[in-house]
Amino acid sequence: MTEHKPGYISLLTVKSKEGSRWILDGGEHEIMINASEFDSPIQEGDDVEVFLYMNRRGELTATAQIPNMTCESFGWGRVIRIDEKEGAYVDIGSSFEVLVNKADLPRVKALWPKTDDELFMTLRTDLGGNIFGRLATEERVLELIIEAPSTVFNQNLKARAYRLLPVGSFFLSIPENYRIFVHHTEREHEPRLGEEVEIRIIDVRDDGTLNGSLLPRKEERLGDDAETIYRYLMDVGGKMPFSDKSTPDEISEMFGMSKAAFKRALGKLMKEGKVTQREGWTSLKE
Repeated sequence: MTEHKPGYISLLTVKSKEGSRWILDGGEHEIMINASEFDSPIQEGDDVEVFLYMNRRGELTATAQIPNMTCESFGWGRVIRIDEKEGAYVDIGSSFEVLVNKADLPRVKALWPKTDDELFMTLRTDLGGNIFGRLATEERVLELIIEAPSTVFNQNLKARAYRLLPVGSFFLSIPENYRIFVHHTEREHEPRLGEEVEIRIIDVRDDGTLNGSLLPRKEERLGDDAETIYRYLMDVGGKMPFSDKSTPDEISEMFGMSKAAFKRALGKLMKEGKVTQREGWTSLKE
């Protein structure tokens, strides 16, 4: 006889209706489901696919809203609220939410997910049959990922962080499920668990996994640096005592960029006819 357990999908036969609820044949137990769960009419004798869980009274109950993951599958769950004492409460795409315990979240709270971040996870039950969320392990992720084609090289992919380590961050692309590793030197700051980012692919490995970067391309950085200098000039009246002759320390302290980046950005502005240099000063061109 098939055992029906919370956290799993079951195919059950409709036995009868009791008020606003249908009674489903669960073998040794009758399992209730609200009639409002079904979008289309059902009747006695129909077989229906449902997800099972324990209600607040400790009764095995069914819902027709199949979640994004079960106790034997993985999927994305959207964070709906954070409780610093308990962890993250997650919308799994069903009629109830589940808790991902804070013990499963990063030790550094700044890296905890925020509302609307999404976690790649599965479901587990405790001894009482109550369902909670469990983050996917690296071993399971490696079983589930899709090998990426070489054509994604130098492309930008949307992805979410599923594992954070000091050496770098691991992501799954959405919706493809490619595995992407971003070394800590290829990012300006560490992303949150579950945060969605855009990653530039810098290497397609032989095993179909990817290496990526969260740093902008050189030409994008050049544009940002030039904009920083131009805005500074606008703010100080159109003239500054900095030029390509300034020292690296002066440039780093004032603009937070290397001298090489500063010179490239100045060259861009001069080529565009926006600034001029004279005797150690840089001025907006009239």
